[in-house]
Amino acid sequence: SGFWVITVSVSKPNRSRIFILSELLALFMKIISLIFINERLPLYMSKNIQIKLLTEDSIIPKKQHELDIGYDLHSSVDIKLASKKVTRVKTAISISLPKDIGGFVLPRSGLSSNHLITLINSPGLIDPGYTGELIIPLINHGEENYKIKLGDRIAQLVFINVQNIEFEVVNNHIDSERSDKGFGSTG
Repeated sequence: SGFWVITVSVSKPNRSRIFILSELLALFMKIISLIFINERLPLYMSKNIQIKLLTEDSIIPKKQHELDIGYDLHSSVDIKLASKKVTRVKTAISISLPKDIGGFVLPRSGLSSNHLITLINSPGLIDPGYTGELIIPLINHGEENYKIKLGDRIAQLVFINVQNIEFEVVNNHIDSERSDKGFGSTG
């Protein structure tokens, strides 16, 4: 932010033109650099999430691979998931999210595809105001009971950046191709 002032010496016009061109190029490069930084900064921003470990066996969520976006949540107990039943599995951690960050708890693909175990409320939403223990409601869709052991990865936590919005009441919506066509309307 600010103003650039270019002073031109008329006693040497050729040097003045070169100076003006070099200053304009420098200004252009500075503007382009700022645009580049401003557009990309949110992609690389990191947030610190406060975590409270509730037992000695608590495991801090972590990603398995650098490019993953899901942080694995671990069971803090040995527990049996009865067939066709919902079981609340404790993680022995609690987190405090910043006001503009929410958390989605999602099923693990291995548990769901190999053992038919998912979350009953997928995705589970963690609001920034919730600071209690993360408890994962798993449902076993399989015919057999399934044993979860202490330390097993049971779900994934994905963070979302949110903004507060306000709803504007209108009489009609702007027409769109889909309009009010609902379930199954796209094939």
